[in-house]
Amino acid sequence: MQSKKLGWLLLSPTLVVLFLFGVLPFVYVVYVSFHQWNPFAANPDMVFNGADNFRRAVFDAGFLSSLGVTIAFVFFAVTTELLIGYALAQAFMRDFPGKAFFRTIHTLPLIMAPIIVGSIWKLMTTPSIGVVPHLLDSWFGYNLNIGQSAAAAFTVIVMDVWHWTSLVALLAYAGLQSIPDAYYQAAKIDQASRWKVFRYIELPKMMGVLMIAILLRFMDSFMIYTEPFVVTGGGPGNSTTFLSIDLVKMALGQFDLGPAAAFSIMYYLVILLISYVFYTVMTNLDKRDGH
Repeated sequence: MQSKKLGWLLLSPTLVVLFLFGVLPFVYVVYVSFHQWNPFAANPDMVFNGADNFRRAVFDAGFLSSLGVTIAFVFFAVTTELLIGYALAQAFMRDFPGKAFFRTIHTLPLIMAPIIVGSIWKLMTTPSIGVVPHLLDSWFGYNLNIGQSAAAAFTVIVMDVWHWTSLVALLAYAGLQSIPDAYYQAAKIDQASRWKVFRYIELPKMMGVLMIAILLRFMDSFMIYTEPFVVTGGGPGNSTTFLSIDLVKMALGQFDLGPAAAFSIMYYLVILLISYVFYTVMTNLDKRDGH
C-alpha cells in the first residue's frame, strides 16, 4: 500500500501537466466548437450555434478539397517511402564497399527540423536560383515550376520522401535482421524464388514492423504543415493546401475560431479512427503469431 501511494505521488506531477496542457485545452476547444466567435470582430462575444460549425466543416468545399489533397499526399508519399525504404533495407543486408558510411549518411535528413527541410527545398526548387530546375532542364529538358499545381504537389511529395524514407529503411532493416537465417537456408534448399522468399518469409515476419512504419508515417504525413507551408504556402491555388494549412488559415488568418475548433476536432477524430484501425490490425497480427 505504501509503495502504491509513493507511485501515485511520483506520477502526480506528470498527471497535473497532462491535465493542464492536454485535457483542459481539449475541453475548451470542444466548448468553442459549439459557438460562433471572432475575438477581433465588432461583437467579440461567443454566440452558441449548436452543431452548425460541424455541418459547415463537413459540407464546406474548402474542407473537402483540403481533405482530398491530404489523402492523396499521404497515399503517394507513404507508399513511395515504404517501397524505397524496403529496397534500401534489402541493400543494407548485403555487403558492399562503403556500406557503413551510406547506412549512416542516409539518416541525416531525419535529424533536420521540418522548417530547415522546407527552407532547403524552397531554395533548391525556386526556378530562378534552384539547382533542381536547372538540372532537370539541362538533363531532361523539363521545366520545373512550383508555381504550377502539379509541379508543386509533386515537389512536396518528393520532399517528404527525401525527409522520411530513411526512417522506414531503419525499421525495415531491423525487421529483416530479426528473421532467423534458418528460414533463408530452408528456402535455399527448396530452391524458392526471390518472390516466394519475400511472400512467405519476409513479409509475414515483418508485418508488425511494417504496420508500425505505416502508422508512424501516416500520422506524421497526415498532420504535415511546416514543410509545404515554407515551400508553397499552400498554393498555387489549393493544390498543396492540406488540412493543417487550411485549419491554420481559418484560425489565425480569419480568426473564425468556432468553425476552426470544430474543424480541429474532426481532424483529430479522423487521425484517431485510422490509428485505431492500425492498432487493431497490429494487435490481431500479434495474436496470430502467438505473442
